[in-house]
Amino acid sequence: MRVSRSPCYKWLKREPSPSQLRLEWLREQIQEVYDNYNETYGYRRITIYLNYYKDAKVNHKCVYRLMKLMGLQAVIRRKGYQYKPSKPQHVADNVLDRQFDKDYEPRQVLLTDITEFKYGENCKAYLSAILDYGDNKIIAHKLSKRNNNQLVEDTVVQIEDEIISGETLFHSDRGFQYTSYFFKKFVDEHGLIQSMLSVGKCIDNGPMENFWGIIKVEMYLLNTYDSFEALEADIARYIDFYNNERVTLAMGLKIPA
Repeated sequence: MRVSRSPCYKWLKREPSPSQLRLEWLREQIQEVYDNYNETYGYRRITIYLNYYKDAKVNHKCVYRLMKLMGLQAVIRRKGYQYKPSKPQHVADNVLDRQFDKDYEPRQVLLTDITEFKYGENCKAYLSAILDYGDNKIIAHKLSKRNNNQLVEDTVVQIEDEIISGETLFHSDRGFQYTSYFFKKFVDEHGLIQSMLSVGKCIDNGPMENFWGIIKVEMYLLNTYDSFEALEADIARYIDFYNNERVTLAMGLKIPA
């Protein structure tokens, strides 16, 4: 091959360059983040994590290329299912009207809903949660084996002391719990501004639906639950992670100053 000895031995004894060392370090960090968060972080969130928590000063394009070489890909969100609304007893107007592009103060806009989980052999559990849109945090939640008015009552009583009478807007769908006499009484007693999405328009409660998709993809679909208690503990753990640790794209892809 017309290659002399000296360049071959020089190549064998070479020291890795700073750029090679940095790329190897980035690969190790990417793999660590990817594994720690159950393969739920894509290249954007991993870029944000590395820049904020590891001071990596790395571009998202570099992370994308490395993840592609490493064969790493985040889990993909699945489409939800449509539902048929029940006949309401007390209906409120859609006061919020999809105004999700505004900056809200904490406890100014609260979104709520109920979703379903399965565990064991054909058992169902129902999770009721309240999302503070101003803080983007789950401020109350309750898991129950029954989808009834008591489930919603056990959820809303957790925020009684945080409601700002006459200012807090409470947005929900038209499910029977939120149109019941109990809930109407709760709204009146605490001075809530009640808002309900339009019939069959889940997008009117988009941020809440988005949270359901996130918790199911990043927690529920990655595990198998044999008992109600195991599911309940994992939901509590994930909500704490979502409120206090989870990286969001809203943090931005730019390298921090």
